[in-house]
Amino acid sequence: MRPELQKKVEFGIKLIQAGAKKAAEIGQPIEIAYSGGKDSDCILELAKMAGVNYRAIYKNTTIDPPRTIAHVKENGVEIFKPKYSFRELIHMNGLPTMLRRHCCRYLKEYKVLDYAVVGIRSCESIKRKNRYKEPEYCRTYRSGEKCRQYLPILTWTDKDVEDFIAERGIKCHPLYYDEDGNFHVERRLGCMCCPFEGHKKRIESFKKYPNMVKFYVTNAQIYLDTHPKSKMNEYFDDAYQWVTMAIFCDSIREFRERFGANLFSTGTDCKKLLEQYFGIEL
Repeated sequence: MRPELQKKVEFGIKLIQAGAKKAAEIGQPIEIAYSGGKDSDCILELAKMAGVNYRAIYKNTTIDPPRTIAHVKENGVEIFKPKYSFRELIHMNGLPTMLRRHCCRYLKEYKVLDYAVVGIRSCESIKRKNRYKEPEYCRTYRSGEKCRQYLPILTWTDKDVEDFIAERGIKCHPLYYDEDGNFHVERRLGCMCCPFEGHKKRIESFKKYPNMVKFYVTNAQIYLDTHPKSKMNEYFDDAYQWVTMAIFCDSIREFRERFGANLFSTGTDCKKLLEQYFGIEL
């Protein structure tokens, strides 16, 4: 192992041991926040190396990529079932958006134990780099509950992750491997067609998982039918229009400008657009 990476590994182990000691003082194991991704595989391995009492916990979002549950089970991780599935949340609140993150609140952002290890890395985005300055901090959830979180791989680079996985012989989620079995550290695991992805990535996600288009249309229509007085029924004639906006636009105004009726057009047939663009039948 490279000396630089060895130092990071040693620091991560000590950090987890320190957190586990505090958790033990209140009679708890330390939580390993496990998502099924490569970074959570790394923190799980670090916890094993640290020799601490831990509980690895996977919060099932109900829309993670295929084979995620199988990978979670292979690693002996506990699976927490959410109070509401993603489908039920759409029925209750409509489609989530960049500004209305109702799905994260119920599917991912809730407390389990008082002390937790999280696989956040600052190099993943500018937002994370600016937000996470220290490898230990106190998180407050919407419920008001607090959790002390430890970030043992905060300063790890992609190369660090790739080398550690190779060094420790870690088997990652199948998504990270190509058809020849080569590992791709740049790939990311997350909810299928996450509404918080950038515009381009959002479209690519729906191309990769076209059945999610059907899922969105079916369940968005249920919301429209069961919430006749909602604003969405004022903005859209049906779920085809709403889902078109959700996939291709960043606002209702943009949808109207690109796909709505005007003096020269009756507007786009959104059902036909979705079928042709994603190669599906709705």
